[in-house]
Amino acid sequence: MGILLVDKPAGVTSHDVVAVTRRALGVRKAGHAGTLDPFATGLLVLGIGRATRLLEYLAGLDKEYLGTARFGVATDSLDPEGERVAEDDRWETLTAERVRGVAAGMVGTLPQTPPAYSAVKVDGVPAHRRARRGERVDLPPRDVTVHAFDVTEVALPEVRFRVECSSGTYVRGLAAELGERLGTASHLAVLRRTRVGRFHVRDAAALGAVRAGEIPESARVGAVPALAHLPCVAVAPREAAMLATGKRVPSGAPDCGAAVFALPGGRLVAVGAVRDGVLEPRKVFHVA
Repeated sequence: MGILLVDKPAGVTSHDVVAVTRRALGVRKAGHAGTLDPFATGLLVLGIGRATRLLEYLAGLDKEYLGTARFGVATDSLDPEGERVAEDDRWETLTAERVRGVAAGMVGTLPQTPPAYSAVKVDGVPAHRRARRGERVDLPPRDVTVHAFDVTEVALPEVRFRVECSSGTYVRGLAAELGERLGTASHLAVLRRTRVGRFHVRDAAALGAVRAGEIPESARVGAVPALAHLPCVAVAPREAAMLATGKRVPSGAPDCGAAVFALPGGRLVAVGAVRDGVLEPRKVFHVA
């Protein structure tokens, strides 16, 4: 059981990466903590075996991306896989100073409407399926947080950037909005996810290495270290045995909505909550 970091190549789906990993490791259960579009590359955080039950605690972590916006062309999907819907040459009058200034103004909490070509479900059906069937898709805006939007290179009509943002932020939406604020059509041409929480793509295994069974140790993360962003409560063997059967255990730990309960030495017992000085297991991993 554990977390595996994989560097997804372009041209395959996140589901493909999970399928390759499942076959290579000979496991029945595997999943990911946040998808990447087929054209995108970079970090996928996978849960292997029972660690798939931990993915919900990793899916909401902040993320970092490197991207390239291409001005002068808009697509219906906001990325290179869509159909062109608008073209212009207004980008020719832009300056690097103006591009950087507008990007800097997009930092903070802002409403973002998910793209019609997205995995957001409408009446149980992913929006992208409805859009590809020609159906009109109206998705409500939601607040996202952009912690940093740094333009690293301006080589018009292309602009390269680095974004740090909250989970659920559509970087292709940011690329399209950047063009809109600058008065020109735009879409996201290139995307690479470099970080999820504290996990970095430099530690990840290439998909070919996973397929060949040559996974570096840096790509393997234990359950407790993977949940280092949550408070950790050390429990004694007697308490661990009680938690393993789903029993609540009195404790002097401070209250928190999500916490890791672990034995000394770092063995995961359960993930749960602390309420009124009582440990409440929600997901148990230890066998009494």
